[in-house]
Amino acid sequence: MPDSLTGRRRSVLHETRCQTCSLSSLCLPLALEVQDMDQFDAIIRRRAPLKKGETLFRQDSPFTSVYAVRSGSLKQVTTEGSGDDQLTNFYLPSELVGLDGIDEEQYPGTVVALETTTVCEIPFDRLDQLSESLPELRGQLYRSMSKELRDDRRMMRLLSRKTADQRLASFFTSLSDRFRRRGYSPYSFRLSMSRADIGNYLGLAVETVSRILGRFQSQGLVEVSGREVHILDLESLIQVAEEEGAK
Repeated sequence: MPDSLTGRRRSVLHETRCQTCSLSSLCLPLALEVQDMDQFDAIIRRRAPLKKGETLFRQDSPFTSVYAVRSGSLKQVTTEGSGDDQLTNFYLPSELVGLDGIDEEQYPGTVVALETTTVCEIPFDRLDQLSESLPELRGQLYRSMSKELRDDRRMMRLLSRKTADQRLASFFTSLSDRFRRRGYSPYSFRLSMSRADIGNYLGLAVETVSRILGRFQSQGLVEVSGREVHILDLESLIQVAEEEGAK
């Protein structure tokens, strides 16, 4: 049985290629021609799926690769000097993990699978070399880095200037947009992260998250059942996220 499982796993890894991946239009090879995509595909290492709770890499380990999420989801946790854990990011399919390790050549946080998750490992030294001969790839890499910086600035504004209601509304509208861009429903989706994870990420107590969810439901903005979320009034939820002086 183990040999058969290993064989199936190897088969899946070998069959997966950028040209046949449903996320290729969102990932790094976005603008590449077919022949160039073959070059990119040749440097990728396909890894066995991560199980829920399994670590992709640990904080302060040497930076060697970036990773493209193929399926599932991940969270990044940074341990501060005081020993407190701060959840700093969630990653969904087609998103790149590890870009924030380039500067200091080590990963600034530990990345853990929230559910069964598959990733493509892209050794950064080979990616850097290949991008020199493929301007389209280099441009897409720069855009991914720019998005990372933009998301970081947005998160800083969210934590420093937004009320608790605005933070949670922003979290849901952001998830809605991320699912929409991946071809999924922007109105109904399952949360792979716990309420405690959401609270840690947004700087809120888990009790506060539950209380606001109850208020959003009574206002007819969302319907939540366990981890299943149904956005009933996206326009009003966006208004809550963006309004000034929300209480």
